[in-house]
Amino acid sequence: MAKVLSINISEIKGVIKTPISEGFFKVEHGLEGDGHAGKWHRQVSLLAKESIDKMIKLGVQDLTPGKFAENITTEGIVLHELPIGTRIIIGETIQEVTQVGKECHNGCAIKNKVGKCIMPTEGIFTRIVKSGVIRPGDKIEIMYQEKEV
Repeated sequence: MAKVLSINISEIKGVIKTPISEGFFKVEHGLEGDGHAGKWHRQVSLLAKESIDKMIKLGVQDLTPGKFAENITTEGIVLHELPIGTRIIIGETIQEVTQVGKECHNGCAIKNKVGKCIMPTEGIFTRIVKSGVIRPGDKIEIMYQEKEV
């Protein structure tokens, strides 16, 4: 079963995020109080524990949820294989995948601290379609998935 491992927040973009007990995700905004939120296509960032585990196998130490600045750390779902347009139910929210991966900017705090960043290849971004609370342990379900052409 796919589930949420951690909800993570930071006041500014591009820094390591801190786990919180729950988060309110607002339509067309993202996680309230997070520096990454706003009216754009990358409102929420997600990264799978399985991706983090790859970095641990490469010898990177002290990797915990939020170290790659992801808002939601997941388990049991291959996020980077979800096509853009896929809708997923997470906790009380409905989210739509808007981007897979991203380019790390120069001086990326995560890359500088961790040595390498997995977000460019395996992180995904969503926009909030339906508001709600998400907590660690919440189930993740694919509601609608775009068919590949």
